[in-house]
Amino acid sequence: MAKVVIYRTEYCSYCDMAERLFDEMGVDYREIDVTNDAEAREKMVEKSGGKRSVPQIFIDGKSVGGYTDVHALKRSGELAQLLDNDDT
Repeated sequence: MAKVVIYRTEYCSYCDMAERLFDEMGVDYREIDVTNDAEAREKMVEKSGGKRSVPQIFIDGKSVGGYTDVHALKRSGELAQLLDNDDT
């Protein structure tokens, strides 16, 4: 299974929806709360190519965007392919 990291803030409904999507799929993820952590937020911005909005979601270190992007990947079937990483 691929490694999923979700950068989020408190009181972010899109962050909650992203986590719920992965929970419903049975996918483990690491949550990084950047609400009051400027260093973690800057790392998120750097890794995402300058995106400051949350959530920012990474699968195996690759930025896949936010909730709406991941939801679109799920509908198209691409998310399952990204998560099915048997290379490890």
